[in-house]
Amino acid sequence: MRASQLAKRSGELPEDWTRLTMADVGHWFGGGTPSKANARFWTGGNIPWVSPKDMKFDLITDAQDHITEDAVKQSSTNLVEAGSILIVVRSGILQHTLPVAVAQRQVALNQDLKAVKPREVIRADYLALALKAFEREILHTCTKTGTTVQSLELPVFLRFQIPVAPLPEQRRIVAEIEKQFTRLEAGVAALRRVQANLKRYRAAVLKAACEGLLVPTEAEQAKKEKRPYETGETLLSHILDERRKNWKGRGKYKEPSAPVPLADVILPAGWTWAGFEQLANGMKNAIKAGPFGSSLKKSFYTPSGFKIYGQEQVIKGDPYYGDYFISHELFEKLQSCEVKPGDILISLVGTTGKIIILPDDCAPGIINPRLLKLSLNRSGVNPKFIKVLLESVTTRAFFKLAAHGGTMEILNLGILKSLPIALPPLAEQTRIVAEVERRLSVVEELEAVVFSNLQRATRFRQSILQNAFTGEL
Repeated sequence: MRASQLAKRSGELPEDWTRLTMADVGHWFGGGTPSKANARFWTGGNIPWVSPKDMKFDLITDAQDHITEDAVKQSSTNLVEAGSILIVVRSGILQHTLPVAVAQRQVALNQDLKAVKPREVIRADYLALALKAFEREILHTCTKTGTTVQSLELPVFLRFQIPVAPLPEQRRIVAEIEKQFTRLEAGVAALRRVQANLKRYRAAVLKAACEGLLVPTEAEQAKKEKRPYETGETLLSHILDERRKNWKGRGKYKEPSAPVPLADVILPAGWTWAGFEQLANGMKNAIKAGPFGSSLKKSFYTPSGFKIYGQEQVIKGDPYYGDYFISHELFEKLQSCEVKPGDILISLVGTTGKIIILPDDCAPGIINPRLLKLSLNRSGVNPKFIKVLLESVTTRAFFKLAAHGGTMEILNLGILKSLPIALPPLAEQTRIVAEVERRLSVVEELEAVVFSNLQRATRFRQSILQNAFTGEL
């Protein structure tokens, strides 16, 4: 076994290497924030004032904010030279990563950063890579716990030791890491391109499905086979007739409203425009948003009982996920929000338009305030076709245009009811669903392979760094 391998196993360093604490690697500088109320600190400033939002790159050449020389003189911020290492010491992202960068010019620091100007015996790029190599260990041992915002416990961090190779070897290590990272990043970029192409293909499949271009239409099939067929218009008429026949409400029956068709859209032969009010099963609360928040507080939850379906199930695409429940008594009060097998659940807030279809063996329960449920006429509408339609780019564009809520998209019953649905014959719905599932199953397999390789690339990157700073590279 090689001596370097034995050293690695025993925790010893290769010959001529040493260990230095972070306090000893160079001269440290802190940051600060000039008064926002003093305009002369900010107006016309040309000194980059680096904050955590700027620490997205390995090299810092500029910042989003700039300050004046007066701001530096009259605040606790510091100017640091080019070649200094900038480190985020206070930020929520310290839960996952330690942002480190090399300043390429003179900059000032935000109070959430520290900087170190390395000693002459340590290259800046070597030190930056060493910090990333030991990122996990630093975050595990030096991060304060129990605070609202994650931060490094500086006395502990400054005692953290890193291995330091002789200066010529530092140059060789940095060059080798950069060479291997360049190859790795080329592979990652190729995988990202594959991801993007798969996403575009998925969107194209769904778009074609909703435009009658994915499979032969029922009109084309019937003409080829010289037989009659039930058009979408006839199907819709049968659905509405069934609603009238089964209606048991009070007063005079009211026809469900039809949405305004999309302008300049020509439907395939045999298709027709419909709306969710027309396609619902006609039962009370067939289209229903979740209860008001005050009706379903977390303090009402129970260890078991009737399941609460929320965004976590819809976004994950897993109806069995989650363990929030309510009692039988509360379920009786919120029965208007009850869900049943075959219902479509739609996310209304934030991650809008996400959809899941409840399976036959789903747990009995209700939806929470962030979901909407659709109970469709199962004899005339394939729920999987509606899911395809709701996930298409055309429908998402409709939602985006109609949604409101400022920084967060919000859907509501009115928007869902106003959505025009291009409805094909039932047999065509079934063929469309089968073809979409066939194609997207291949996409999902490829996406899983790409994701797995991206994860391997992340592990390989960390392996390169670990080998480099144990003398194994």
